[in-house]
Amino acid sequence: MGNGLAVFPDCGTLTTGQMQALARELNQAESVFLVSTEDRHRATARIFTPTEELPFAGHPLLGAAAVLHLERDPMTPEAAWEIAIAGDRTVAVTTRAKRGSITACMDQGVAAFLPPLPAGDAEPFLRALGLDPQHQHPSLPLQVVSTGLPHLIVPLRDGIGSARITHPAFGDLLAAVGARFAYLLEPETPEGRNWDNTGGAEDPATGSAAGPAVAFLVRHGFRRSGERVTVRQGGRIGRPSEIHVTVERDREEYRVSVEGDVWPVGEGSIAPPGRGRDIA
Repeated sequence: MGNGLAVFPDCGTLTTGQMQALARELNQAESVFLVSTEDRHRATARIFTPTEELPFAGHPLLGAAAVLHLERDPMTPEAAWEIAIAGDRTVAVTTRAKRGSITACMDQGVAAFLPPLPAGDAEPFLRALGLDPQHQHPSLPLQVVSTGLPHLIVPLRDGIGSARITHPAFGDLLAAVGARFAYLLEPETPEGRNWDNTGGAEDPATGSAAGPAVAFLVRHGFRRSGERVTVRQGGRIGRPSEIHVTVERDREEYRVSVEGDVWPVGEGSIAPPGRGRDIA
């Protein structure tokens, strides 16, 4: 089933409020709004969840590149794209056309690591996720890792199936250690789980977390540099997804690439009140 995404190929003059309202109305995990540039292989993107704008997210950029391929280069087997996002950052994505789908591969850049949490500092986060310290993987710490959106990686030896957010202010708890979201990780599978900070919505696929999670595993010796690792997510809510991650280590730099298959499932148009033309 995978993770749903709404892509607006050209959002024109939509305001931030209109983009947020559309993302809320469509109620996908994320919606991405593109603005064309003079270069047909470049675009600018803004990414929204139903409740907020994000500076970076993985599967919206893969999906956006797939739509650009279908709209601008439908007869070309492979194409390369540059998508500008918040903070003057440009993300490179390559796409390959397949029968009925597009495979997109994104260079997420170099992973940034904050210091691992000491054992005593890790316990409140485990408790906030409905877990006990015994559920933590015995050889791995909790650690914040980012390729644009900082996630607290929570490695578990068991309990991932019963985990849930129980803390009433989980986002504030995460912010205290420099994280935006938490990503639960079972290293051996590997399997990941991720929610919004209220615990109300579970994400079937989180590219912005899967990349850092594999960088974390490479850094701690659980995976090899250059190994293609498939992270599974979403199966526990009936929407199984696979994200393919490769991390290349060069001394203390860990460069992350994330790949996934994008399947178009529908298209349409929306005209906001007061507008005389369709916008998507």
